[in-house]
Amino acid sequence: MNRKYEGMFILKPDLTEAERKTVFTQIGEVISKNKGEVSEGAVWSEKRKLCFPIKKQQEGLYYLVDFSAPTPAIKDIRGAYNLNENILRALITG
Repeated sequence: MNRKYEGMFILKPDLTEAERKTVFTQIGEVISKNKGEVSEGAVWSEKRKLCFPIKKQQEGLYYLVDFSAPTPAIKDIRGAYNLNENILRALITG
């Protein structure tokens, strides 16, 4: 049974439009590969100043995704996002 989750991602602010689309696609593909389904994904905020530097970045692009996935798959999904160098931080809540 799939549970509903929300993912908030902070991406590097200096990505080109093509690189952004690639990262957005990669975020959805990771969920799909782990038997999940994306219901909605959108940019939440453009170039927002961070409270503290993350990976030497002072700003970040916020991307919000609503999805459903099996509970055991969340560990693998988080691991895949940690390996993506364009994602500064990922938070998944259920």
